[in-house]
Amino acid sequence: MRCPFCRIDNDRVIDSRSGDDGASIRRRRECLACKRRFTTYERLERQTLAVVKKGGIREPFDRDKLKRGLAKACWKRPVTEDDIEAAVSSLEGELYGSYESDVPSRVIGERLMELLRDLDQVAFVRFASVYREFKDVRDFVEELEPILAESNRGPA
Repeated sequence: MRCPFCRIDNDRVIDSRSGDDGASIRRRRECLACKRRFTTYERLERQTLAVVKKGGIREPFDRDKLKRGLAKACWKRPVTEDDIEAAVSSLEGELYGSYESDVPSRVIGERLMELLRDLDQVAFVRFASVYREFKDVRDFVEELEPILAESNRGPA
């Protein structure tokens, strides 16, 4: 593995751990040239899914794009990077388990909103405002009404 700091291809693995419930391996490495440490992740390479957008345009499934979208929605919220990683891994597993090649973007967006609603309600509304293309404050109110009604009912 090439060191991200000095670009020399000479390192040793210090520690390996299973991650994402066995779906990946996290390796802690040390560069033998510059002595700096870095982390790598190893995961199974799956057949690529294609995301089918609204206009019928297909693009490759991009795990990092999901992470960026969730991170943007969760910005300055009490949501950790591990929470985001777990949500993305969960969704990715569902998609690869349910679809062989093409997955509608609508399915991904709706499932991300479900995951965010459980994770952080403010992040959920942020994501929903972009995903559902809110035009004015009424759109926010309509999205918030079920959440407020649910929180007013309290625990069962």
